[in-house]
Amino acid sequence: MDNALYVGLSRQMVLRREMDIISNNIANLDTTGFKVESLMQKTDPQAPAMTLGGPKPVKFVTADGVARDFGQGALRRTDGEFDLAIEGQGFFRVRADDGERFTRDGRFRTDEIGRLTTQSGAPVLDDGGGEITIDPEKGPVGVSADGVVTQNGERIGKIGVVTFETLGALEKVGDNLYQNTSNLFPQPATEARLRQGMLEGSNVQAILEITRMIEVSRAYEQTAKMMDSEADLSRRSVERLGRVQ
Repeated sequence: MDNALYVGLSRQMVLRREMDIISNNIANLDTTGFKVESLMQKTDPQAPAMTLGGPKPVKFVTADGVARDFGQGALRRTDGEFDLAIEGQGFFRVRADDGERFTRDGRFRTDEIGRLTTQSGAPVLDDGGGEITIDPEKGPVGVSADGVVTQNGERIGKIGVVTFETLGALEKVGDNLYQNTSNLFPQPATEARLRQGMLEGSNVQAILEITRMIEVSRAYEQTAKMMDSEADLSRRSVERLGRVQ
């Protein structure tokens, strides 16, 4: 296999990965708080497979990580007592079995002991890192724009909303949660505002993702045709060389 086929194969591998990411974006079009992702690419110079006057080095295509757009998704009204949306930059703090996690998914509920939790049961934390407990006997719950939780006029906590100096510190870990993979400490998101009875939708734009999917599909087909042409050219060259000898 010559250099052109190696380069084409590397391009196809990246395009398949990009198609997987686009498909995941479309699948999460209606996922609360989901953030659209895209594949970053780079050239990877390597020694050529053959050195008969070809370019040096040969530049292969490789994936260079996944970029995530943390832009605001549209807010929709649900009137759910424990549905919360963040307007602006920030993340809810929740506690997992192995540490703290962060999310934009505000579909909260209460568990059997009254703790405010995510849909998967992870406790939602207040601004001091403690749990928030709701007493159903005290009446409806109110949440102010700055996160203060009250019942019957009594303050029972303040929902912790934090952000990071560099959002690249966050890594997706499933269940619409992120973990901090750096040594950066979360800071209070003072500019963020909470909206009770609302949820933030995905920031995926369906038309753009479908357009990207078509472009990737066409690029894959064009690369396959180029590789077929190179393979056919090599085959015919070998056949002609055999006849000359």
